[in-house]
Amino acid sequence: MRFIANLITSLIIAGWIATMSVFSIQNITPYALKFLQFESIKIPIGVLLSISVGSGFILGSFVPLFFSSPKKSSRRRLEEMNVDEFEEFNFERR
Repeated sequence: MRFIANLITSLIIAGWIATMSVFSIQNITPYALKFLQFESIKIPIGVLLSISVGSGFILGSFVPLFFSSPKKSSRRRLEEMNVDEFEEFNFERR
């Protein structure tokens, strides 16, 4: 299952890169981004798109670090399950 998820993720990223490269080759006219009173330097739209997607990938890779739940130990999981079939495991320190 993990292999399929990695394969699909790789295919999506490869598709984005291929689409960006074709798009940037076809649109080489320099543009300047304008926001309120600010204006950026004039660079091709493909470069702007590459910077945007790259920064999105980098920032998106940090999201799981902030929203991941702490992993429970196997002992705690067994205690929470409260099942008698796990009595054979001895978790006491020797």
